[in-house]
Amino acid sequence: MSAFSQQVKGNWNELKGKFKQQYADLTDDDLMYEEGKEDELLGKIQKRVGKTREEVEAEVNSWSN
Repeated sequence: MSAFSQQVKGNWNELKGKFKQQYADLTDDDLMYEEGKEDELLGKIQKRVGKTREEVEAEVNSWSN
């Protein structure tokens, strides 16, 4: 399981709020979390914000520290 998946499972509501603050164009549909589909969620976020998987994961990691 990736670090992103672990963080999503643990604090999705907090992370969702940070994504919305950082990227106003993300919709609730973009940020719909379903257990076991963390990679799909990450892919949607990547596509909408125009960043690589590594960039999105690094950003999430920085929010958690």
